[in-house]
Amino acid sequence: MALVSATLDKAGLGAGIVHLGLGAFARAHLIPATEAAMAASGECHWGVLGVSLRHADVRDALAPQGFDYTLALRDADAQGKPRECRETLHSLLGVLVAPENPQAVLEAIAAPATRIVSLTVTEKGYHHDPASGALKHDDPAIAHDLAHPAAPRTTLGFLVHGLARRRARGLGPVTLLSCDNLPSNGATLRGLVLAFAGAVDAALAEWIGSACRFPNGMVDRIVPKNDDLAVVTAESFFDWAVEDDFAAGRPDWTVYGARFVAQAEPFEKLKLRMVNGSHSAIAYLGVLAGWPTVDRAIAEPALRRFAEALMREEIEPTLATVDGLAGVDLAAYRARLIERFANPALAHRTAQIAMDGSQKIPQRWLGTLRDRLAAGASIDHLALALAAWLQFLGGVDEAGRGFAIDDPLAAELQALHARAAGAPTESARIATLLGYAPVFGTLGRERGVIDAVSRQAVRLRRDGVCATLETME
Repeated sequence: MALVSATLDKAGLGAGIVHLGLGAFARAHLIPATEAAMAASGECHWGVLGVSLRHADVRDALAPQGFDYTLALRDADAQGKPRECRETLHSLLGVLVAPENPQAVLEAIAAPATRIVSLTVTEKGYHHDPASGALKHDDPAIAHDLAHPAAPRTTLGFLVHGLARRRARGLGPVTLLSCDNLPSNGATLRGLVLAFAGAVDAALAEWIGSACRFPNGMVDRIVPKNDDLAVVTAESFFDWAVEDDFAAGRPDWTVYGARFVAQAEPFEKLKLRMVNGSHSAIAYLGVLAGWPTVDRAIAEPALRRFAEALMREEIEPTLATVDGLAGVDLAAYRARLIERFANPALAHRTAQIAMDGSQKIPQRWLGTLRDRLAAGASIDHLALALAAWLQFLGGVDEAGRGFAIDDPLAAELQALHARAAGAPTESARIATLLGYAPVFGTLGRERGVIDAVSRQAVRLRRDGVCATLETME
């Protein structure tokens, strides 16, 4: 298991990284990698100042213990018995709560010692259209932040107004490092930051675009939700491929297993399509069938066969010729991924993965779908995954148990689902749902997509998840 090998003297650490969105993932990925780098190099100026953009719960849980916390890495031994290794991490120096004190967050970004501003704010935190990637200029939160530079509420507002303070004070540029599951996450962040900055001050946008850096990166570690905020649980597996393009230096994260690469796009595509794409498919089918965790779902032979076939037959062919992945054994990657999903020690809830589908699906499924359509190839497994998500929007599983739809577009999606229920045919119902442009763009109007998803939706509604999976070829 990847643990940090040395203990740092917290009193000697300086805050070189400000991290927005201090959830469990950052504390299981970025922070242990940073702590390992400082322990190995003796460079103690890479301590992390966390920022919670919404709630005070993490701050309140960690403050009594000086913001130290426990990282618990969980896997199974050779006999399949769960096991755990625990370690206390010390490099989180504090937690700011943005709604309580937005000025403190802006000042942290503008601080002379800050060299990297990193973020894990999930797909919805970018306030962009999931289908096009464009900034939502009409988003009320974005409009608020443009009008209130001293009291922003969004990630983009804090970044741009904080950078404006740096520039006004004659300070150097920083690196803005996205650690979210988005294609070309650095380039996406750059485009959104510049779009926002351009609406504030053209000269500011020019300075950010020329001086700051936005490396793309791929992050991979399964981190289930844990009710104890002082303990972060994660799998032992760790991967991080990040472009080595930093404005003011960076820690040597390679000591924890990261890779600095010239281009991260191939690794992003591999991870988004294989890991996240299959994870979401398992999640929606699992929620509908009443399988509460991923390991419980993948223990169903029919679902395991489906997940393997989805990757082998529909996802892997779209990756086989991707520049930069030459030499990657996709079959071995798939086998290792199935093992990770089957990890009995994680208890990763399918409902957690199913959150925010409107933001995730364009990144995880639609690129693969477009490539398959362009090749004139089958999309049966992807179509079943889409049919499962559309059925999931009804908020009821196969046993009649209701569940909440946790999605920033939940109200619109559920209203759409209710309207579509009155369609005269299954094909018309699916066409109505797939016609939702904020998620599907123009892809949902493709006749081949509508027909394929309609066929799977009929089977799923008529026969249920288990029977449908059993008859998948």
